[in-house]
Amino acid sequence: MIKSLNLRAFMVSILLTAILLLGWSLVTQPGGSASSKVSPEYAAMMGGNSANKSGLPTPAEFWHTVRDQLSDPFYDHGPNDKGIGIQLGYSLARVLAGFVLAALLAIPLGFLLGMSPVMQRAFNPFIQLLKPISPLAWMPLALYTIKDASASAIFVIFICSLWPMLINTAYGVGSVRQEWLNVARTLEVPALRKVFLVILPAAAPTILVGMRISMGIAWLVIVAAEMLVGGTGIGYFVWNEWNNLSLTNVIFAVLMIGAVGMLLDMLFGWMSRLVAYKD
Repeated sequence: MIKSLNLRAFMVSILLTAILLLGWSLVTQPGGSASSKVSPEYAAMMGGNSANKSGLPTPAEFWHTVRDQLSDPFYDHGPNDKGIGIQLGYSLARVLAGFVLAALLAIPLGFLLGMSPVMQRAFNPFIQLLKPISPLAWMPLALYTIKDASASAIFVIFICSLWPMLINTAYGVGSVRQEWLNVARTLEVPALRKVFLVILPAAAPTILVGMRISMGIAWLVIVAAEMLVGGTGIGYFVWNEWNNLSLTNVIFAVLMIGAVGMLLDMLFGWMSRLVAYKD
């Protein structure tokens, strides 16, 4: 049953991909709907001396760019000309640094809030005040105080990763079944052993959900942050290629961002299944 369902889902995905490619091909044909709506000035700016006046790359042009980019993803020809592999590496390093820093603070603090109603009520106003603030709103303050673009981007990732992990950890710890805690108390299990042997295994699925959400937000934010601060990273690559009027590279980078984000989500999904309860 499950194999049949997966096969049908795969076939539908292939069909949707074919429809999208067909629509893309039709739109970018000379005289297509996209080209008819583009002004001559915009077409000229986008290199409109070609037959495709829309400025959008055709599927063939796009796959040519994909082949060129992936054939040598780690080249380095200077500050404004680095391969997609290097740019993704910079972005992933910043995301990982900010994410780990957030986890080192959020998970212990989440345990404290989940185990202490008093601390939870004391911290709750601060969490509710700071949580809705857009991570990018912290960027000017970070640049002013830290005075380093890369470190500022890591700080922004730290801020955006903190809240989902903190809230989910506190909720998971606070939701541990009271019967399990009573058994640990009856057996006079030391506090530290109770945390690692009772509370952590019970709260692990909820904590992983918070980490999964945080990683998704972090990868989303780093692209926008790198567009603002420049230098290196996949966000800067997108902005630089737009300034170079290379829509093929922009589309390629956008799809690479989506592919890496999907892989990160799959990784945390796999980790969540490892710690999930099994009947």
